[in-house]
Amino acid sequence: MPQIGLQSLKQILQSNVCEIRFTKRRPELTGQLYRTMLCSLDNSLLNSVNGRTTLNFKPPTGAPKYNPESKNLLLVWDIFMQDWRMVSMDSCDLIKTIPGDEFWEYFNKHIYNMTIQEKNQFMGR
Repeated sequence: MPQIGLQSLKQILQSNVCEIRFTKRRPELTGQLYRTMLCSLDNSLLNSVNGRTTLNFKPPTGAPKYNPESKNLLLVWDIFMQDWRMVSMDSCDLIKTIPGDEFWEYFNKHIYNMTIQEKNQFMGR
């Protein structure tokens, strides 16, 4: 899997949904070393009617009290957790990129019918 840097991923996420895998900063909490995530920063996708109703997207209410990029963290919308999450970019692999305009077809085919157990297994929980 190709590793990706913070600025590159941030730029790709502006118009896509990405499946990424990254090393957890605190794996001792769950015993899992890695987390897989489906995430985006695509405003047109997230702010759409489907984004707000199906993905429960909520625009950020303010900036973090620190600079995430100085800690090599990227703030993204987590599709499965339906919330803002920090991604550790110390070791992040880009697995798949789904163009924003193709996401709902992908969602209906691959995500819509997933059980909670399947989602947790995907995320590495």
